[in-house]
Amino acid sequence: MANDSFRTIQSIGRSELIDELMEHSSFEHSSVLQGHGDDAAVLDKDGAYELLSSETFMEGVDFDLTYVPLHHLGYKIGTAAVSDIYAMNGEPDVVLVNMAVPNKISVDMLKEIYRGIGAAGKDNEFQIVGGDLTASHQTLSVSISCYGHVDQKRITYRKGAHVGDAICVTGDLGGAIAGLRILMREKEYWQEQENQQAFQPDLEDYEYVVKRQLVPIARRDFVEKLVDMNIVPSAMMDVTQGLVSDLKHLANASGVGAYVYQAAFPIALDTRQVADEMKEDVDKYALYGGEDFELMFTLPEKKVEELSDEFEDFVVIGKVTEQEEGIRMQQAEGDVAVFDESDDSE
Repeated sequence: MANDSFRTIQSIGRSELIDELMEHSSFEHSSVLQGHGDDAAVLDKDGAYELLSSETFMEGVDFDLTYVPLHHLGYKIGTAAVSDIYAMNGEPDVVLVNMAVPNKISVDMLKEIYRGIGAAGKDNEFQIVGGDLTASHQTLSVSISCYGHVDQKRITYRKGAHVGDAICVTGDLGGAIAGLRILMREKEYWQEQENQQAFQPDLEDYEYVVKRQLVPIARRDFVEKLVDMNIVPSAMMDVTQGLVSDLKHLANASGVGAYVYQAAFPIALDTRQVADEMKEDVDKYALYGGEDFELMFTLPEKKVEELSDEFEDFVVIGKVTEQEEGIRMQQAEGDVAVFDESDDSE
């Protein structure tokens, strides 16, 4: 390959890379209703819709064993797997776990990871049914595949948002990156200590954000409420890459634009306090942080009012607009910011 033809992954972005890779999927199966491009693949099995998703966590990239307890890592991996299923308005059933394991990881350490995945399984009612183990030279890698199901009448894609729909988000945003900022700071303190084994970080004041980073909870409660109220969002996805990136995914899939209000972003007081302490912009935590595992969805305004009567843990952050208007944000001062393709976490 000539040097002038070498393209970096960063130069094209994650989404375009996936699109190019999937061009080599040369066979189309009649049961596949949705392949790549959404939170999970959708298969039609004799009228029953099956959901498939996968996640990979790589040591040194997605987690740091210096400050991530192994059972917390397992729980977070389980959360990541089922969050994609919930984003399709479905329910998880089983998971497969694959791990590449270096010699530094003991049997008991592996059992701690599985204990965490098992705890997530208990909370989200999925069973671990197997997987694969292989060796790794230096770093630990964990991959998880989740299989679930959804009723045909309840399947919800990223596509489907209509102009005029409200854009809503469950829970709060930015907490996970705030927790990561604290953990990274404590790691720096630890590295500076002469007696590192005696160093004990004091995380009591940061319990909320650290939990948001280490043991995030998937929004099973919200999907169950949708079922109880017989409400189906027009579009939905989980917030894992930051609000800007995920808004673009939803808008592009639906062929629409989005207008959001900075002042409406749901940000916890604990998250704001961390940003103030770090002298950073808390809204950037929400816009670009990721890993919150909340659900972003669109609904007609009448349905929003109906939902708010029974479920309080969500807010309206904006509205769906025409595609040519792009992704825009009304800032607190009144100015309007436009997010172009370069304003992306990918």
